[in-house]
Amino acid sequence: MTSGSPDASVAPDAQPKRRRLPGINLRPGAVKQARVEAGLSLAQLGKGHVTAPAIYLIETGRTRPSLPTLEHIARRTGKPVEFFLAEPVGAADDAQASLLELEVLVADGRNEDAIALGSSLLDRGTSAFRLGRIRYFLAQAYIGSAQPERASALLADARTHFEAVDDGVMLAECIGAQAALATSLQSKDALALAHKALEVCRSLKPVPPSTEARLLGILAAVHVANREWDEAIDAYRQAIDVGGSVFELRRAARAYSALGVANHETGQVEAAARYAMRAVALLDVLRDRVSLARAENSLAQLLITRGDFAAARELLERGLELTSGPDAESGRSNVLLSLADLATQEGNVDEAYDRAREALAVADRLEEGANVAEAHVWLGRIADRRDEPDEVDREFELAIGGFEAMGMHERLLQCHGIYAEILERRGELAKAYVHMKEALQASRPGLLRREQERLQEEGRLNTA
Repeated sequence: MTSGSPDASVAPDAQPKRRRLPGINLRPGAVKQARVEAGLSLAQLGKGHVTAPAIYLIETGRTRPSLPTLEHIARRTGKPVEFFLAEPVGAADDAQASLLELEVLVADGRNEDAIALGSSLLDRGTSAFRLGRIRYFLAQAYIGSAQPERASALLADARTHFEAVDDGVMLAECIGAQAALATSLQSKDALALAHKALEVCRSLKPVPPSTEARLLGILAAVHVANREWDEAIDAYRQAIDVGGSVFELRRAARAYSALGVANHETGQVEAAARYAMRAVALLDVLRDRVSLARAENSLAQLLITRGDFAAARELLERGLELTSGPDAESGRSNVLLSLADLATQEGNVDEAYDRAREALAVADRLEEGANVAEAHVWLGRIADRRDEPDEVDREFELAIGGFEAMGMHERLLQCHGIYAEILERRGELAKAYVHMKEALQASRPGLLRREQERLQEEGRLNTA
């Protein structure tokens, strides 16, 4: 090796070239200030997580903490994470843009993309300033992709974050998400969480109507899960009353957006930004049209069960209006499936078929796998009404394949059960028995296999 060449054995960090420190970018002096105010020594602050010398290096800016270490420091000193953070110049706009992108991905149901983006944002120091919202939307993406176990801890951490920074709106939204998650997991905490979310929301001045409507919908869903029908109907009606003001907002949003573009083109950047922010705010409310449509759809399903077909049809027709247009279409297939149900109950098989086919087309276009399978179930049931056995078999085969692919065991059980009843009426008892066994297997995976193994073992013993 020549005398002027660098030693290849020296670690890259030891090279003369200066590198950006890894970890979270902190506001200078923040850690020491928080430690002193909390009356802690270096060792006490790091207790159970990092050493006193490591805390000293963080305080003096010679190293940056990882996200778990910063959260430990925040817990020990009783400060919110935001107290310690300092975003680099220019990073705030990028971080905000990424957060808006994450929110849009979740709203559009693009959960895999949202999970990838949200996970990467959690690892970025420049995005840690918005930890609560990142975790909240990442949790929503996990829930949307049928991974509730990944969402629970994220929502708990997000809730702690919103409480620490006194963000009442997001705290109410977060507790509402916890209530919805608890409902899906059949937890007894769901009702208390739903009421707590509404309590937090209604304590705000002014009360945000879109949040209140969304939380009332969650409360109604909890009552449905508890089979408390009157309470569910009351909560849904409240949600619809509160959320009914979202009509005619598309026109205003487009006007603000156009004004923003016009101002930007004439160089009036600040005015353009104001108009663009108003457009985004209105479009955010427009996204709540989907929540309103879902609440009305759920109420209509209850009314169909009770035989109040006229009231149910009124709600569902309004649901079609709410879900018209590409910006709110994600709830449309649900409404169409409910209309297929209603038409079937009323004996109008042709309308039921048209609605189910339309629902299938919408769900297929929007890649709503669960609703694609549901549409095939309805088309199979309608084909049974029309005495078209080959079509029945084809539609149920597609429905069963769809539910299996998505791992929706409960719905798969119900689908096998419906098909088995149809087969039994047709006199195909052997085939009906096969689907009843499949239904049992779907409800309790491994049960049939264990039962077969037990019978085989008994057979071997008897033979011996």
